[in-house]
Formats: sequence, structure tokens, C-alpha cells
Amino acid sequence: MAFVSDAPKDNFRLGMLIYDTRYRSITIQVVVLVLFLLFLSWLVNNTAQNLADKGRDFDFGFLGMRAGYDINQRLVDYTNDSTHLRAAFIGLLNTLLAALVGCTIATILGVIIGVLRLSKNWLVSRLMTVYVEMFRNVPVLLWILLAMTLLSETTPQPRDFKMTPEMEQAGEEPKASMLFGLIAVTTRGTSIPEPKFCLGRELEACHAESLQPGSPEGGLGVVDLGIFKVSLNLLALLVVFGGSIFVNRQIVRRANAIQEETGDRPVTWWKSLAVLSLPSIVLLWALGLHWVVPEMKGFNFVGGITVMHGFTALTLALALYTAAFIAEIVRAGIQAISRGQSEAAAALGLRPGRTMSLVILPQALRVIIPPLISQYLNLTKNTSLAIAVSYMDLRGTLGGVTLNQTGKELECMLLMMAIYLTISLIISALMNLFNRAVRLKER
Repeated sequence: MAFVSDAPKDNFRLGMLIYDTRYRSITIQVVVLVLFLLFLSWLVNNTAQNLADKGRDFDFGFLGMRAGYDINQRLVDYTNDSTHLRAAFIGLLNTLLAALVGCTIATILGVIIGVLRLSKNWLVSRLMTVYVEMFRNVPVLLWILLAMTLLSETTPQPRDFKMTPEMEQAGEEPKASMLFGLIAVTTRGTSIPEPKFCLGRELEACHAESLQPGSPEGGLGVVDLGIFKVSLNLLALLVVFGGSIFVNRQIVRRANAIQEETGDRPVTWWKSLAVLSLPSIVLLWALGLHWVVPEMKGFNFVGGITVMHGFTALTLALALYTAAFIAEIVRAGIQAISRGQSEAAAALGLRPGRTMSLVILPQALRVIIPPLISQYLNLTKNTSLAIAVSYMDLRGTLGGVTLNQTGKELECMLLMMAIYLTISLIISALMNLFNRAVRLKER
């Protein structure tokens, strides 16, 4: 049945692609897409033609060539005889390490500072305001250089820790001493204790062997996968700790069920503490965990792990700089929550600390997390400034020495762009998953 008000159905005509609003948007999108593909094709062809005119090929064969340079700080095995691909992999690991440590410290500091900015104590709130304004209004590169200068110029030399027989006879003390008898901060870096496993060996022999460079890990050993070695000790610890987390979740879930059924929540903190800590402690004891404390031998410290000042300056500056922005995000998220929530929590008898942790912050997360993702991405990309303090990250290896040695500027830049893009997309995806997990759910 047709009505007078029904619009007549016209047959499709080409003019409708422009004049009909039902098709106009699709037409514009298709035209823009075609123009973009044509421009991209012209750009690729023009680049290939220019490279051919200069007698240069576009290939990534240089990644299999010998690197020929050293990297002072690395997480996996590497020598100057390794390939450029291996060097780029080392740089990538260094980038991820700096980003992970920086994001962790920045998040902790940012949350604390953001909460303290709302403190009713005038002095505390003003000090936090000074911190935020000082760090976020000065370029991060200057903070990195300042941190590197302080670490290099104000720390003692290794010889200042040396105790000579003449000093012992005279009853003199060295010019410098280790922090807590465990950590040595010198002009060459920071030496910290290193965990070693002495399963099946005597402690004295294990300790003497651990002071030698390249000593085996011990314990369950390692598995060589070619690209890198996997520590079976670390793998076993992760498995045990993962199992502890699973068991703890079951304990918490049972406690929640009892609370919903009876109104009383059973005490579970001691169970959670025991489940999360005891299995890992028992495993470490069984593997013969032994901490190798750095010792002064000759002209430098031996044993332990030496953290270069470049890494320390980079992560510290990035963390302090990013924490200022995270603090403002946290403060804005807290202020976005209605004051009535705090008043209702106070009426129920909750203390201010419990109110903040149980009522305010869980609701504020939906406001905090989206801009927090941008700060994590900015910190990760800012690790490319590590070249300023001689920390060999991805920019220093693939985009620095490798680029200069091989002359493959285009290939190196494209690889770095692809790697940074992949890292950023992974961070965004993980944070979005976390955002969906903590968002408020209607019941």
C-alpha cells in the first residue's frame, strides 16, 4: 500500500553521487582515498628512482653485517662481533627497560603528588605545586643533562673507596663508603648487589666464582634460545608467583562471596600475605639464592651489577618530569568526583585514607586512565633522548652508530618508526584493556 506522503523511489543516476546526501559522503571518502594512494605511490616511486640514480639499493641486508662497536650496558649477551640486528635488539631492550622503570616510578610519584596537592596542609600543597610547576615547565632534555651532570660531578671516584694498608695502620677511613654496605655510587656508575644461585655448591666457592666476570648463573641454569638466554630460575619464580596470585584471587573471591551472603567479611590479609610471599621465599631458598655484594678490587669494583649513570639519569629525569603531568591528571580526576561521595563515606565512619582508596580513587580512574595513556606514550618516546647521556637505546644503536656506519638512513629511520609505532600501539591496547577492566559497572 502506497501513501501520498511516501517519497518517490528514483532510479540510481551518476549525478546522485554528488547531489544526493545519501551517497555524497561515500563519494568524498573514495576520492580522498584514491588521491592518498596515488600520492603514496608517487612518493615511493620517486624515492626508489632517486636511490637508483645514486646507485643505492633499498634493502635491509646491512642488519646481518658485523656491528663492530661495543654497548656498555646490556641485558643479554653482546660483543662487537655481533650483527647490527643484534645491536638493534640490545637497543630495543634498553629502551623498553628505561620506559618500564620510568613509567613505574612516574606513576607512583604522580599519584602521591596528585593526592598531596589536595592536602589541607598549606605547606604540603604548596610544595607539591612548586614541584609540578618546576618540572613540567622546563624541557625534559635539560633535566636529563642536569641529572647526568650531578651524577658525574658529585659522586666519588672508585679509588676513594679503597682501603690501603697504610690507612689501616694509621686508623684512617676511606674518603667514601658504600651505602648500607651494599651500594657503591662512583663516577663510573652505581654498583648494586647481584642475585646468584648456589644450588649444589658451597657458599664460599660460589661467592668466589661470582666475583669473576661471566660467571655462570647457577641454580637451574639457563636455556640458550639463540637470540637470548632464558633463566630457568627466573622462569620457575614467575610460575610460582603466578600460581600464588591465582590462589590469592580465589581467597579474595571466596571472601567476597561470604561478605555478600552474610554481611561480614572474613579476615584474609594474613592468608594473602602468606600465599603471595612464602612459596617464592621457599623456592629462592631451595635454589640457594646468594647476593653478590660489590667489592673493591684494584682500581674498580668487581662483582654485583653496574648501572651506568646514563640509564640512571635518563630514567630519573623522565620519571620526575612525567610524574608532574600525572599528578595534575590525578588531581583533576579526584576533583571530578562529587563532594557528596566523600561526605557519604564520612557519614559511614570511613577515615580519610580509606575514603580516598576505596571510594574516590576507584571512581576517578575512569577520568585518570585515558590521559594517563598519553603520558606513558610520551615517556616511551622521550627515551630517544638517551643519546644525550650516551645511553645506548634504540636511537643510539639502530639510529646512531649503525646508521652512520652503513649509510642506510632511510632503512634505519623506517625501522625505528615501525618499532616505536608498534610499542605505542601495544601500550595503548594494554591500557585500554585495563581501562575496561576497572570501569564502573552497573548492577
